[in-house]
Amino acid sequence: MLIQSLLKNRARLAQIGVAVPPTGRYRAVVRDTARALEGRPAGEEVQEALLDAILDGGPVDRLILSDPRFICINRLVVQGPQIWPMIERATTQLTALFPGAEPEFFIGMRDPATLIPALFKASRFSDFREFTANMQPHAVAWSEMLRRLSNAHPGARIMVWCNEDTPLLWAQILREMAGVEPQTALDGTEDLAESIMDPKGFARMQGWLKDNPPETESRYRRALAAFLERYALAGEIEETLNHPGWSEELIADMSESYDADLDAIAGLPRVTLLTP
Repeated sequence: MLIQSLLKNRARLAQIGVAVPPTGRYRAVVRDTARALEGRPAGEEVQEALLDAILDGGPVDRLILSDPRFICINRLVVQGPQIWPMIERATTQLTALFPGAEPEFFIGMRDPATLIPALFKASRFSDFREFTANMQPHAVAWSEMLRRLSNAHPGARIMVWCNEDTPLLWAQILREMAGVEPQTALDGTEDLAESIMDPKGFARMQGWLKDNPPETESRYRRALAAFLERYALAGEIEETLNHPGWSEELIADMSESYDADLDAIAGLPRVTLLTP
């Protein structure tokens, strides 16, 4: 949904050199070219061919690309105690496509207690035990993956946030990805809130914000949080976890470890953790 929201600003962002191509235009060509080069820096001709395939033309200072399968398929996101064990190789292959660029990585994190079941639901597996056979869910830590990513790309900017906080951070995430100033007006800044709220409640929130425009981002978030608390659809924000082999104690331990891991992430050099 992030790319869909940014696409609403495609023409406006293009005027300042920010390109937001539709995912379908680059998914296959980026993946195939990265695999073919295997981490070798792309030459001028390859880079020009990629840009011709991805863009409509015109000067570009910033190119936004996003696809969860750039790193791996759902089944391989968690292996043993690691999230994305192949992220160093995959991101090296991606950054090699434009070796002169300054890469930035934007990653939405999620409690492994809900992430792994979501990956299973989106996979082709029908047996949860089989899907999680090679996983050590109690030991999974986002900080471990971020250290590996940061070490592989010491000059890259890495920005992360919790999926659980995304509704409150949505506008900031869009602006950070677009590389625009915090005060920049963008369309789509309430797309996620609209998707998880009762329509009447969302309309009331829009009316209230129109009559009482928040002077700061923090006040906007407080207002948004208040309306979400009252009008969020239960099925969109609550999850029932009941999977074979996962006890309530294990799930609770995973969530507690996730919360503790956020403290470690906040202290990682070269990693920015967005919080409400």
